[in-house]
Amino acid sequence: MSTSSRTTKASVNFQFCKTSDPKQQVEHYDIWAKHYDKTTSLLGYRAPHLAVDFLSEHFCGHPEETQVLDVACGTGWVAKLMTELGFRSFVGVDGSKGMLEFAAKTGLYQDLKLALLGTQPLPAQTGVFDVVIIIGALDPGFVPVSVIRELCNAAKPGGLVCMARGKHTGKPAAEYEEDLHREFQLMEEEGLWNLVGTKHFDRYMENPHVECDGDGEDHQEKQFISGTVYLYRKSSLNFS
Repeated sequence: MSTSSRTTKASVNFQFCKTSDPKQQVEHYDIWAKHYDKTTSLLGYRAPHLAVDFLSEHFCGHPEETQVLDVACGTGWVAKLMTELGFRSFVGVDGSKGMLEFAAKTGLYQDLKLALLGTQPLPAQTGVFDVVIIIGALDPGFVPVSVIRELCNAAKPGGLVCMARGKHTGKPAAEYEEDLHREFQLMEEEGLWNLVGTKHFDRYMENPHVECDGDGEDHQEKQFISGTVYLYRKSSLNFS
């Protein structure tokens, strides 16, 4: 299979997984799990690397003693990257059983939990984790904005919450981003957390919506979507 054909297949996977039917979405991820890492790499999906690098720039603790909650952990990509930096303790959460099976094969997680966020609560104890990280799932049709408070609740007072998302086109994505930023600000005003920093990336990943012709050539020049990594610190005075 040519590179262009494989890239087209990766784009189809990205587009198909954005369904309003949670059951159908999970079934797709269960099937996609076997080839997920390879197909996302074909699209230049850099989010895990960008988020982990930004987190490490602001992390001041001892990685080997740090409890990490990896939300929407997929096949374990984030844990693999964080392990290279000395992190050793991970709990993973994902809505796809197939993804969790591959995450388990990494041998990096002390516990893996199956939960479809938005329809089920985040299966994590309150105030336990030094780092809570979620990458790529903060989009319409995936994890709802309401889950952000659950991420904060899972963090220890003083713990870090790291979130990364791409800036996709379309009205639903724009509305989601607006709601997300409103929730971030509201949680700051309520004293739940404080912003450590954000970092914008022009090349977050290749645009999965660029169509190809029959010869596998783009109808337009290869495009990228931008993305942002957000990092918050839970208030040390908040024990909820």
